[in-house]
Amino acid sequence: MLDRHDVLVVGTGVAGLSAALAAHQSGASVLVIDRAPQDEYGGNTRYTEAFLRMTDMDSVSDDFEERFLENSGWYPDPVMVSEMASDRENWPSIVSSLPMNDPDVISRFSERAGPTLRWLNQVGIKFETASTPFLTTSTTRLAPIGGGYAIVEALREELIRLEVRIEYETTATGLITKDDGSISGLLCDAKDKGRICLEAKAVLLCCGGFEGSTEMLSRYIGPRASFIRPIARGGFYNKGEGIRMAIDIGASVSGEFGLFHAEPMDPRSGKPEAAIFGYPYGILINKMGNRFVDEARGSVDATYERVTRQIMQQPEGLAYAVFDDKTTDIPRFSTSIRTDQPPLQADSIQSLAGQMNIPSKALEKTISEYNRCCLDGSFEFSKPDGLATQGLTPSKSNWARPIDRQPYRAYPMIAGNVFTFGGLKVDPDARVLNQDGRPIPGLYAAGETMGIYFNDYVGSTSVLRGATFGKLAGEHAAGRRHSNQ
Repeated sequence: MLDRHDVLVVGTGVAGLSAALAAHQSGASVLVIDRAPQDEYGGNTRYTEAFLRMTDMDSVSDDFEERFLENSGWYPDPVMVSEMASDRENWPSIVSSLPMNDPDVISRFSERAGPTLRWLNQVGIKFETASTPFLTTSTTRLAPIGGGYAIVEALREELIRLEVRIEYETTATGLITKDDGSISGLLCDAKDKGRICLEAKAVLLCCGGFEGSTEMLSRYIGPRASFIRPIARGGFYNKGEGIRMAIDIGASVSGEFGLFHAEPMDPRSGKPEAAIFGYPYGILINKMGNRFVDEARGSVDATYERVTRQIMQQPEGLAYAVFDDKTTDIPRFSTSIRTDQPPLQADSIQSLAGQMNIPSKALEKTISEYNRCCLDGSFEFSKPDGLATQGLTPSKSNWARPIDRQPYRAYPMIAGNVFTFGGLKVDPDARVLNQDGRPIPGLYAAGETMGIYFNDYVGSTSVLRGATFGKLAGEHAAGRRHSNQ
């Protein structure tokens, strides 16, 4: 074996760096590895604004646990769910390993989120009430000043000050186990050293989901995965090894492997999170020149994910958000358009269709039918206003105003993959569970590598999840340093 540490952490996003710092503070010797080069460390966290579903520094949003329970897994067996009401130690193995959210995990998340932010604050990370790109919102949010980059930079600087080693361009490839199934180390592929073995009491997998793996995306999401791409550069480094290597030694899974957190992004842009969140104030058109979805079912932050998945199902996985000049009357409308690319623009629908490379007659017909079904009424941009179409399929439930004032504008949109939902099943201490619902000794997961999301993403909880469970994992794993296992 080369190098022995109490704790090995895989990944340098918020989960990995939080885990490393917590483990070190708890007395463990720690080594962090990451496949990215040093100037691109930080995973997806580096590129996000890191909105947090909190009312203030100490309290999660009022709907926090409710939203997770609403999206905790499809049609669970009610008898098995009822058995979760008993003491955790008495749960049957099939209940412990169910691929659905564990209510104790969600409760722990809710309870520890606030203290985790206070802990982050101690290393210099400051938070403020956030102004989001959503012109309508369904919940309260905080954000770190400086975004996700401020979080990972502060954590990394603290680890450097504490002389915790970080090895870049080093990819974890497999787990090493003892005869009793406990973790004893990690196989890695290092750029300058080749294949190496690292020995440790515990391995913390904080290395993202599989949004950077075409093979895994196609396997779990299907062939239309070719029409999505990571929303930010950090996602390309997330190739799913952490999930695969744990499954290979018998780990249980959770989260919906066939879904991902989707954002409507401009495919022309290389900017992180080049999203088009203003689409509910216009209409969405596919390559055939047709509408295909209710663009405005409710507050955009609560509905954009489902709309984006509908975009992925369209020909070539492409849609256009089409507006007229009335959007210039909407305060802060430009903040909902995150791309650095200009819109396609024309003084006629026919000319706009030419720029969009779609049939002009089809687009003219679609817009004419839509305009005819718009009703007179009061338009209120800042909340769902009930200004709906009548007699149109699919309907538009809010903000339905005619597209009739030039110039006309359009932005192309595809499904951007923020992160994948499927991951490893963990207990409230972030220990990875095996197929019988028992912790695999010495194995932990946090951040995207743990599976916690089903159906719809519970907005503004991913960075919070990474920090909270990263800290929990680091603290618990540090307690193994005196173990002989």
